[in-house]
Amino acid sequence: MITHPATISAPTPDPDEERRRIQTARLLAYRDDGPLVHALGPRLGKGVPPVPATLVALLAVIALQVSGVLKPGPILLLPVLIVVLLVLPTAPRDHLGRFDWLTPPLLRGTEFLTIVVVGLASDAPKWLLFVLVYVVGYHTYDTVYRTRQSIWPPAWVFHAGLGWELRLLIIGVGAALGWLTPVLAVLTAYLFVLFAIESVTSWVRLDKASAQAGADAEQDLEASPEDAQEAATGEAERG
Repeated sequence: MITHPATISAPTPDPDEERRRIQTARLLAYRDDGPLVHALGPRLGKGVPPVPATLVALLAVIALQVSGVLKPGPILLLPVLIVVLLVLPTAPRDHLGRFDWLTPPLLRGTEFLTIVVVGLASDAPKWLLFVLVYVVGYHTYDTVYRTRQSIWPPAWVFHAGLGWELRLLIIGVGAALGWLTPVLAVLTAYLFVLFAIESVTSWVRLDKASAQAGADAEQDLEASPEDAQEAATGEAERG
């Protein structure tokens, strides 16, 4: 006797679990972690709570600036190291705590403040600091806007963008060696080209796909009922 194979229905995903998964993915994307965090994160166990650690890093940078200890020289690497050492262990967390949504804005604010503090202490051009902050801010805005429309940036962008940790380390080392201005210029130009080209090409590709889908739908709507019936009959006969 010939029997038809039983149809195995795929398990329905739990709505709460799916919501938590998407929330975690969004917050991790908004963090903008780079290759160093992705390499060391899995080795850090469960990690530490992200909001307290990031807030302490932010307050530490403010305290260093207010104290007046930041002068040209190796000391300028100190605020960068404090931020990296405090925030990097927060990466393994699932970011599902009640206040974990504060982590991305706190982290971005800490990154921007550290860039400005180190840059001003090194007497770097203020306009260059502004452009770098703007470029990174645009990348963050682009990421948020995409994910809210369920359009996820490719993973390689976060690695190529170096992440907050490598950007800060590059700036800190450049400031400690007295080369911050050329380092800022190269880093800003690189990030500007990377983020601008990737963002523009992605949105153009999406617009073309949406336009093609709209054209196909419009063509289907314009077809007369007789044409549609004839096409369906022809396909049935060929089958």
